[in-house]
This record gives sequence, structure tokens and C-alpha cells, in this order.
Amino acid sequence: MLRLLQKLLILLWRIWFYVLIIVPIIILLPFLLISVAKDSWYPYFFKMARLWARIILYGMGFWPEVKGLEKTEQGKSYMYIANHTSMTDIMLMLSSVRNPFVFVGKQELAKFPLFGYFYKQTCILVDRGDPKSRRAVFESAQNRLNQGLSICIFPEGGVPDDTSIVLDTFKDGAFRLAIDHQVPIVPMVFYDNKKRFSYEFFTGTPGLMRVKVLPFIQTKGLKAIDRKTVKEQAFKAIHAELLKDQAYAET
Repeated sequence: MLRLLQKLLILLWRIWFYVLIIVPIIILLPFLLISVAKDSWYPYFFKMARLWARIILYGMGFWPEVKGLEKTEQGKSYMYIANHTSMTDIMLMLSSVRNPFVFVGKQELAKFPLFGYFYKQTCILVDRGDPKSRRAVFESAQNRLNQGLSICIFPEGGVPDDTSIVLDTFKDGAFRLAIDHQVPIVPMVFYDNKKRFSYEFFTGTPGLMRVKVLPFIQTKGLKAIDRKTVKEQAFKAIHAELLKDQAYAET
């Protein structure tokens, strides 16, 4: 009986998550529509997106805590990357980063009602099975960087099906873009999202969501041939932090 009650509460909590996604969009709809009318108005959209993200996080009982080893400069472009384990990664990234950035993400998310419209209007969408789509990403990223914006990519390319995987293999895209456009890479570690709100439906709990901003990886002067080295450096930095935290939790 207790187990059944627990599952019911988690079910209602999970449904509440989708309510929190949609309701603020409906309330802010006129302002959101105006903010996506011109590319130059994107920073206003970004401010509302950060508010939306925080409503969801705090509404679900999540408390973000961000610790940075290095600070970003206002008005400078960066490539933000982080491990990807949960639907809340998008909200936590928005909540944690002040510099306006644009997500590079899977085009499948554009199918979601209402949310999908703004996702399509403001993000750089990629179809990983289409080489033309991947090439178009680089052109779109160039335009966004020229506008003084930053880019955010989850380099694993998706959430691993096997939840025991600490960190999946990184794809090249984020590192190729960062080197091509000579922007610093900002590695970020999301320690708790898998535990708080994983893709396993009847799991999760409210609580702390810790974020750590690791030392930036500079790309100035690097060439395309350095992509693999930079990718490995970023992977090792995030992976080491996750393993360290996992070992601490088990003691």
C-alpha cells in the first residue's frame, strides 16, 4: 500500500512538471511572441526563458547551487557544455548562466505543443542523421556568435539509455564550433539531475541541484586538428568530477 501511494505521489509530481512547463508560457505568451519577432530581441526572450526555468525548478522543489572556478565576461561569447542526464538539464543551464546563449538541440523537441514553437524559433536544430542539417548548424551558430550570443551544446548528443553510464562519449560538434569560431569552452558539471529527475518515470525527489563551472578551455589559436585533444580534455574534466562525487556519495 505504501509503495502504491509513493508511486501515485511521484506520478502527480511528474504531471506537475509538465504543468509548470506550459502554464508560464501561456501567461507570458504575448511577450514571448514579441521577443522572437526579431533576432536582435533575443536577449529579452532569454531573460524570460531564465524566469521560466526557475519557476519550473523551484516549483518542483529543486534548489540550484552554482559554484564557479572561473567567471564569464559580459558581452563575450562562449561555448557552454555539460553532462546530459535529465529533462531538467535545459532548465538548470538557463538558470545557471547569465550570458545569453542559444541551445543546439535535437529537432524532435520541436514537436512538443507550445514549447516546441519557441524551441524551434530560438534554438539551432539539428537532425543528426542528415549531413546537410549538421552543416547548417555551423552557419546558424556563426550568425548567433556574430550577434554576440553564446552557444550551448550537450556534447553526449542525448541522454544515455543505460542510466549506469556516468558520462557517455562526446561528439565533435561543440568542439569543432568552438575552435572554428575561437570561443572559450565552459565545461559545467550537473551532479544531481539524474537522481532528482531521470528519464525513469517512477523515480526522483525534490532537493539540491549542484552545478560546478570548471576552468575554461581556451581555443584561441587552435586548428581543426586540435578538436580531438580539446574534446578529450573536456570529457576528462567533467568525468573526473562526476566520479569524484560518486565516490564521495558511496562513502
